[in-house]
Amino acid sequence: MNMNRFLKIFFLLALAICSFSARAAEPESDAQAAADQAAVAAEARLEAEAATEGEEQIDAKKIIFEHLGDGYGWEVPFNHHVRIPLPIIVRAKDGGFHVFSSARVQHGEVYASSGADFMIAPEGADHQGKVVQILADGEFYRPLDLSITKNVAALFVSMILVIGLMLWLASWYKRNGFRSPRKGLGAVETCVEFVYNGVVKSTLKEDAPRFAPYLLTAFFFILGMNLLGLIVVFPGGANLTGNIAVTLVLAVLTFLVTNIFGTKEYWKEIFWPEVPLWLKVPLPIMPVIEIFGMFTKPAALTVRLFANMMGGHMIVIVLTLLIFIFSYMSPVAGGLTTVVSVGFSVFMLLIDVLVSFIQAYVFTMLSTIFISLAQAKAHGHEKKESVAKAIEDALV
Repeated sequence: MNMNRFLKIFFLLALAICSFSARAAEPESDAQAAADQAAVAAEARLEAEAATEGEEQIDAKKIIFEHLGDGYGWEVPFNHHVRIPLPIIVRAKDGGFHVFSSARVQHGEVYASSGADFMIAPEGADHQGKVVQILADGEFYRPLDLSITKNVAALFVSMILVIGLMLWLASWYKRNGFRSPRKGLGAVETCVEFVYNGVVKSTLKEDAPRFAPYLLTAFFFILGMNLLGLIVVFPGGANLTGNIAVTLVLAVLTFLVTNIFGTKEYWKEIFWPEVPLWLKVPLPIMPVIEIFGMFTKPAALTVRLFANMMGGHMIVIVLTLLIFIFSYMSPVAGGLTTVVSVGFSVFMLLIDVLVSFIQAYVFTMLSTIFISLAQAKAHGHEKKESVAKAIEDALV
């Protein structure tokens, strides 16, 4: 409760008490005085109740976006006020770089580093939630921010996980030849065989060995990020694939691989497709459509992965928040909602595990198809037919 509201409530209560005292001292007061007293007391009560409700209400929007967004620390389970500190690296307005722990600017604290003051911009200010430099005139300046945030740290964790799994699998085959691994490593090998034989090799044919390293890396990297995002405790909990910047970079990588290694026939089909001449000159209708299609493909990859993963996280959070919202309204409603929400949350988490595999597979499959279309040889029609058949087989 802020000071202004407290003073207002105190004033109204004092006025109500004084009115009541005056009424007791002067029993001959008229009916209007009694009405004024009751009105003031009622207003004071309403103000107090409104202030109390304002403090106790749950800000669902803030909680949802705080969970889905990035941060300068890694939340501790069941206590988001305590965070595992991460390094903050910023370039101040004078050009100097400053490195310090995020623990120094938590809870609105100001940290002085070599003559520069930094803090995390408070709610409602410009650059809210971001590290800002406080200038001499009190204005906020947004420095160049190269900090290791929660999402960046989670990217490193996912990268280490994927590299570790692949090196583990490679060392197994180095020691045991072609003997199949078992248990956890056997599941990794099954995924490799499934993606390579079922998607990469069946679509790219003789070009499969060239692009398999990138496509398999993309599959396991996305799968690792998806699964880590479902884990509440450290090192999980970061909503990486629900961050459109991450999915955009992955889609741009596919875009670069597709177009850098595209054949002459592919570029010919872009700028001079095999269509009637009037669709190419004087108005380049088909070339414009083909060029537009080059950029819609990575856009589709970006939005598909981002929307599906963010939606899954948001549903689980909303179902959990329903428990507290209904508990605030009524203990009985809160108890009933707890059973339903927990059941649905567990069900959605299990669905999200399946969706994590599906979205990694779909991203890899679409990337393989886009790369295959860019590997068109002189017999373009035959290649397109083989790609169409590969798409049909993959969907089946």
